Amino acid sequence: MVRRCRDRMAPETVGVPAGRRRRATGLRREELAGLAGISPDYLTRLEQGRATAPSAQVVEALAQALRLSDPERDLLFRLAGQTAPGPGVVPTRVTPSVQRLLDRLACTPVAVYDACWTLVLANAPYDALMGDTSAWRGIERNAIWRNLVGPGTRVVHTAGEQADHEARLVADLRLTASRYPADRALRQLIGELAGMSPRFAELWDSDAPAPLPDPSRHKVIGHPAVGRITLDCDPLIVALDDLRITVYTAEPGTEDAERLALAIALGTQTLVEQTHGDGRGA
Repeated sequence: MVRRCRDRMAPETVGVPAGRRRRATGLRREELAGLAGISPDYLTRLEQGRATAPSAQVVEALAQALRLSDPERDLLFRLAGQTAPGPGVVPTRVTPSVQRLLDRLACTPVAVYDACWTLVLANAPYDALMGDTSAWRGIERNAIWRNLVGPGTRVVHTAGEQADHEARLVADLRLTASRYPADRALRQLIGELAGMSPRFAELWDSDAPAPLPDPSRHKVIGHPAVGRITLDCDPLIVALDDLRITVYTAEPGTEDAERLALAIALGTQTLVEQTHGDGRGA
């Protein structure tokens, strides 16, 4: 089923540049793997029936990357020997209506996180601005891990701003845990973060109130090629699906807008060269 759906998916539909030397009519394996956040080798084994027990997270990621309808998504879960996530599990599903909204923002850096602050998807302009997310696996996709344990992000914070940002993330995760007490994957994430980060454990156990929401919409991004860019960062909440959408924009005609456009152009060109440099399909 995955191979058939991959073959029918036009690259432009999911923001993948087709290129002039493309022979594949649909998505290449490495393109779908990047969109789903899994390795091309694992996707090959799935398509060939040599990997027969994909996790629910992998199935959901493939369903999202392939833009499957709800009946197709349910079928993919059944074929994988899984049950589609129920109401007691943190949602990661991007509905068709939300996806249409994201498609309208195809030229704007956008990232979507679930209620655990795990990255569900990021578009090509976001990767160009913030760094390629396609190779992130497992807990690497979690924003709390990246800020408290991992390499951090390109957002430039003072020490105080970073501390407040971490406290807000952990406080929001605590609220998520109260809404989904039966979600085993969420409990596992909390345990892993507590074991990896004394800072997380301190914040998680703290009785102190969470910092107020950040009053500033401005974020400074330290881009390695174009320098610092000051952008408007608007977090949008999809209440019914418990998703967080982060959108980065710049005021037209400003130097920051020019730098953002350059960062997106450079990053997109790099992606095209990496993806189509060999001129082969899959």
